Amino acid sequence: MAEPVNRSGLDRLRPEQRHLVAGWIPDARVIADHSWGLVETVVLEVESEQGRLIVKAGGPADSHIARELRAHREWLAPWVSTGHAPALLHADGPAKVLVTRYLPGRLLEGTPAQDDPEVYRLAGALLARFHGQTQAHDPGWHDKLRARVQRRLDEPHRIDPQIERVLRAEVSTWPGGGATVVPTHGDWQPRNWLIDDGVVRVIDLGRADLRPPTEDFVRLARQDFARDPRLEAAFFDGYGGDPRDPEEWRRSLVGEAVGTAVWAYEVGAEDFERFGHHLLRALHPASGDVS
Repeated sequence: MAEPVNRSGLDRLRPEQRHLVAGWIPDARVIADHSWGLVETVVLEVESEQGRLIVKAGGPADSHIARELRAHREWLAPWVSTGHAPALLHADGPAKVLVTRYLPGRLLEGTPAQDDPEVYRLAGALLARFHGQTQAHDPGWHDKLRARVQRRLDEPHRIDPQIERVLRAEVSTWPGGGATVVPTHGDWQPRNWLIDDGVVRVIDLGRADLRPPTEDFVRLARQDFARDPRLEAAFFDGYGGDPRDPEEWRRSLVGEAVGTAVWAYEVGAEDFERFGHHLLRALHPASGDVS
């Protein structure tokens, strides 16, 4: 059996996680650490006799691994069957650790492909397949959305007080009730797409859940669609149409902007925090300059 090398990566896992990984992949050799750094999730690329793999492990307070496991077990089959998402090999939910096959490709964010409308058409078609698997009715979706945004506003943040007052007044008027929900990725944007010889693949299902389908459009809208309308047109061409209702869409954008500003302050990500404040000013232009 080959001796593992670069143990420093595996040493980042908690003891129970290391024990599980040692049993699943006894000859694991860490070759890259893809952890983001702003959250407690550890993402390691390893080599072994089983091939090139990804080990993903969450910290004690992590909730992303459970969501990712649910996605693998319930919703990822259409993508995995065509090589567009990683196949799950090993997992332990209580220990918050999983192992998947490595997907070929490079992260699309920051490459010329991020400005290619054809990439967005392909991404739209991929997402339509994911959303189209199944649907359900969540009778309290709008109540939960309103409560989540209000709860976020109660947490520590540096949102401009005038904007906060306007936000609280607006959110208090949001309707309650239910909505049609589908499997959603939860962080659908080029940061979680791989490009490989013209093929778009998908990673990081840590925010997957049942939501209205438009929830998967907000992160594209705030950055890529805003940068180039051709990307938005190509995306919805691939998706098969634009299902956004204007009033529901605004509520989604407000929720995303508040969540970004508050979360970024919480983790000390100043660039993301400034971006969240920019999004809020853009939604409430009367309260200040949006530049």
